[in-house]
Amino acid sequence: MRRFWHGLLWIPLYLLLFGVTLWAVGALYFDLPIAGLRAPLAFIYFAAMLVAFIFVKGRWRAIGVVAFAFLVVLGWWLTIEPTGDRNWQPDVARTGWADIQGDEVTVHNVRNFEYRSETDYTPYWETRTVQLSKLTGADLAINYWGSPWIAHPIASFQFYDSLPLALSIETRKVIGQTYSALRGFYRQYELIYIPADERDVIRLRTNYRHEQVYLYHVRISPEHARKVFLEYLKQLNQLHDKPKFYNAVTDNCTTNIRAANIAAEHGTVAPWNWRVLLNGKMDELLYARGFIDRSFPFATLKEQSLINKRAQAASASPDFSQLIRGGLPNSP
Repeated sequence: MRRFWHGLLWIPLYLLLFGVTLWAVGALYFDLPIAGLRAPLAFIYFAAMLVAFIFVKGRWRAIGVVAFAFLVVLGWWLTIEPTGDRNWQPDVARTGWADIQGDEVTVHNVRNFEYRSETDYTPYWETRTVQLSKLTGADLAINYWGSPWIAHPIASFQFYDSLPLALSIETRKVIGQTYSALRGFYRQYELIYIPADERDVIRLRTNYRHEQVYLYHVRISPEHARKVFLEYLKQLNQLHDKPKFYNAVTDNCTTNIRAANIAAEHGTVAPWNWRVLLNGKMDELLYARGFIDRSFPFATLKEQSLINKRAQAASASPDFSQLIRGGLPNSP
């Protein structure tokens, strides 16, 4: 029995070694710069680690070989740098940036495409000027395209004298590239903050991709919303000047929203929660913490917050943002 329990204690370490070996295999397969060597080297690496673990004498020595090989791959992988000048898809061809002069903020390269279908559109990039003093609050759109556990959040900032300005944190893809959750763990995509009109970034999802989009008014003060908005703009400008990679775990749409809130509150924020990663449950988390309307049961709130029918009826109307909010719970 003592030997049995002693063997069980090794299982977490073995699982960790297996996990980092699989990650290293993926790093070689996806990120190696020479395409013809990716599959062969990934296979050779996995086979070599398996042989080392089985045939190297001494348990700790075998573990050391596997760990050292992983660190070598990790060290190489961390040297891969984003370029910012690849053959980008037209919808992410430009990066936004903001000029902040006191109360006045001018945002450049705001996307406002004219869509005929998801892939057929006329690009329009705009420059918009807003005043921080006229920012009244923020909304959060959460859209689903498949699993109820995974979603994409889009923050939208409201101004009492102008249209909302949406900011969507996405993967910047090259022509011919599609999103893969598995590739998102590696250095396949760069990160982009897209400033956009809601008729673009929300209508694209409701009317042309036919994804389910829920819109919630976030219960924060205008002062808090302004701080979060400025944190978004800070990141927008940093990415415009220096690109960085997207990562499905550490640097994605949801972790960046959380980081903006932490910065806006000077490090004071609610503790980490598993629903930050499985962000399809983000609205449940916001509900539990009182950041969205709690005058209804959550199921009722979510049902009433689905905006697809309103968005499809509004279509390209200049009043799109107002029409999709008609009847929303707790909407100003």
